[in-house]
Amino acid sequence: MHIDLWPGRSMEFMPYLETYLLKTEKPLGAVIVCPGGAYTHRARHEADPVAVRFNELGFHAFVLEYRVDKIKFPEPQQDAFRAIKIIRQHAAEWKIVPDQIAIGGFSAGGHLAASAGVFFDEIDASAGDGADAFPQRPDALFPCYPVIDVDPNRFGHASSGAALAGEKNPSQETIDKLSLQFHVTEKTPPAVMWHTADDGVKAMNSIAFAQAIWARGGTAELHIFAHGPHGLGLAEKYENIKVWPQLTAQFLKTVCNFTTAEC
Repeated sequence: MHIDLWPGRSMEFMPYLETYLLKTEKPLGAVIVCPGGAYTHRARHEADPVAVRFNELGFHAFVLEYRVDKIKFPEPQQDAFRAIKIIRQHAAEWKIVPDQIAIGGFSAGGHLAASAGVFFDEIDASAGDGADAFPQRPDALFPCYPVIDVDPNRFGHASSGAALAGEKNPSQETIDKLSLQFHVTEKTPPAVMWHTADDGVKAMNSIAFAQAIWARGGTAELHIFAHGPHGLGLAEKYENIKVWPQLTAQFLKTVCNFTTAEC
């Protein structure tokens, strides 16, 4: 099922949700998957295959096809919040527990997911319909080798930041606004993350986000695998890394108390 996020609006690209709903009578937890692509495109191997894997682990799943390229903050973030609102609006119909919605993603998609965990009180994602009445804060985060910082003078990924800022040389103020470790609060949801130690998007991105959560008394779990390139997705050719979906599912079930199907 294909669900437009902003029906009635004229857009060059209409962002949408692709649904992967399990057949169930018991309401279940759900995950939203944000494919990566440096905010210029959306990588297909980090989209539908990941949703299918989470179905296999007992979760409803959604792929968020958010706005990229020729965009400007906070447009992709609005897409993420709008997706959360729509899912909560239809929770009873789709057999979803409305306070068991996790959002995760890869690389820049991980930045988008982490953004949902820090900007939910700040960004307006109203559309003038019934979904506006529902909260947009996610219940958990699962950023995968995420971009968190966008300052290359620290450990950030400059091109993702420039694409999201909509300018080649964003100001330091903008860079810091888009560097998410500075915006974590005590209300940031629990997060489970993974990275490889030699990823081109430096593992310090995940470490900094986890440290910011811990410093504010929040809950975060972090897995740093020894070796592996950027953009692994499900990492099926890496025996030690391909366990990450199970680790994420375990975190959501045991730490966040998500309900899953018996698989």
